[in-house]
Amino acid sequence: MKKYKLYQIDAFTNEKFTGNPAGVITNAEGLDNYEMQKIARELNNSETAFIFSGDSDTYDVHVRFFTPKSEVPICGHATIAAHYARAFEKCLNTGVIKQKTGAGILPVDIIKKNEDYKIVMTQGKVQFGNIIKGINKDRLLKALNINNYDLLKGYKIQIVSTGHSKVMICVKDINILNSLNPNYDELSKLSSVINCNGYYVFTKPSEEDDILVHGRMFAPAIGINEDPVTGNANGPLGAYLVHHKLVNSNNSTFEFKAKQGEAMGRPGIVYVEVKSQNGEPVEVKVSGQAIIVFKTELILKD
Repeated sequence: MKKYKLYQIDAFTNEKFTGNPAGVITNAEGLDNYEMQKIARELNNSETAFIFSGDSDTYDVHVRFFTPKSEVPICGHATIAAHYARAFEKCLNTGVIKQKTGAGILPVDIIKKNEDYKIVMTQGKVQFGNIIKGINKDRLLKALNINNYDLLKGYKIQIVSTGHSKVMICVKDINILNSLNPNYDELSKLSSVINCNGYYVFTKPSEEDDILVHGRMFAPAIGINEDPVTGNANGPLGAYLVHHKLVNSNNSTFEFKAKQGEAMGRPGIVYVEVKSQNGEPVEVKVSGQAIIVFKTELILKD
C-alpha cells in the first residue's frame, strides 16, 4: 500500500468554501504521471499540486500541477495552496522556499504571523504575446457573447504570460463581466489557433476603493470552464497594465488587489506586486491567504 497526505485548500481567502479550491499531495514520491492525472480528475479542482522533495542543491521542492485534463507548467492558487499545506505540516517559520516548476525554479516566501501563513509567489519571466485582432478577435468576442461596444477603449486584447499565458480582455463594467455566458466549445477551439488556453476578462472601475480590478477566467481547453480566483491571470494582468502605461507605476513598484470569483459564489482576493525598470515590468509577485478545508489519507495499491 502507498499512503499519501491529501489536502483540500481554499486559496486567496481565509474563509472556507470561498476562493479557489486546490488539491495538494505533500508527499508525492512514487506517483507516476498516470496516477497524478487520475487523482486530479477525481478531485476535479481546477488544479491539484503534487509536492516532491528536492533532489538538487538548487531547489527545495519540485511541484507539479495537473488540471482534470492535463499537466500545466505552473499555477498560482495551487502554489499558494501547496506551500500553505506544507508550511502547516512542517510548522515552518518565516522564510523562502525555492520550488522547481514547469516555469523554472522560482522563490516562494512563507510569512508566518499569528500562527497562520501568507504565501508570496514570485512568478516566471514576463512575456508579451500577440495582440488578438481581425478574425481571431471576432471569434473571441462571439465566443464570449459580447461585442466591440462592450470593450473598454484603450485596452488591447493581448496574450501575456508570467509562466502560463492568458488573454487579457477588458470590458466596460462589472455588469457586463458578471453576465458573461461564454461558448466554452468555441473558446476551446480558438485556444488551439492562438496557442493560449486561458481568457482573463476583467473590468477596472470598482465601487470598492481598495480593489483595482474584478475578473473572470475561462480555460475550457484544459478542462477549466471557469476558474474561481487565478494567480496566473492577475499576475500577467499587472504586467500588462504597467507595460501599456494604464496605471501609474512610478517606474518602481506597482501594487494592487484584484477580486475574482464573485460570479461563481467563491470570491477571493489576489495581491499583486509588479516591479519595473525603465517603464517595463521585470518581476511579478502574487500573494494571498489560504485555509485548509480538509485533510485525509489517500491509499493506493501497489
